[in-house]
Amino acid sequence: MQFLYSAYQIKQALWQICLILIFAVIFGLVSNTVRKQHLPLIGDWSTQGRLTTDSGDTFAIPFSEAVTAFDQKTALFLDARGDDLFKQGHIKGAKNLAWHDVDDYFMALAKDLKPTDRIITYCDGEACNLSHDLALFLIDLGFLNTKVLVNGWTLWIDNNLPVEKEE
Repeated sequence: MQFLYSAYQIKQALWQICLILIFAVIFGLVSNTVRKQHLPLIGDWSTQGRLTTDSGDTFAIPFSEAVTAFDQKTALFLDARGDDLFKQGHIKGAKNLAWHDVDDYFMALAKDLKPTDRIITYCDGEACNLSHDLALFLIDLGFLNTKVLVNGWTLWIDNNLPVEKEE
């Protein structure tokens, strides 16, 4: 059995689809407007924008400040990449807390941490969100002195700073 649709039926279906979409958009915009914490229609998805809180504070750390913290041994560096990448190379003295395994390994690491400790998370590439997500996780747990070194691994390598590898 073959179904044939007339031009009128197709036109009517398209018109109904357009109406449904228009009503859905209007309903969504009105709902967003009346909710207490409305979502911005246009967001800043730049690296800096993603690392800035609603109050305007940033938790990105400048590279030079991270190097100073490393030289003075005033911060714990946490590599948010997976274990395999960590073993291939990481900032000297850094600990691995892979974001994807944070639930499994955080408690073992946390026993040596105080809420006031300075922590710098990093991963690789400006688009890498692993360090960002790890930093937010730590901040939510009360480690308020946590910062993100954006593109940390690449910057570290490009500047020939101390690294370690595990065999």
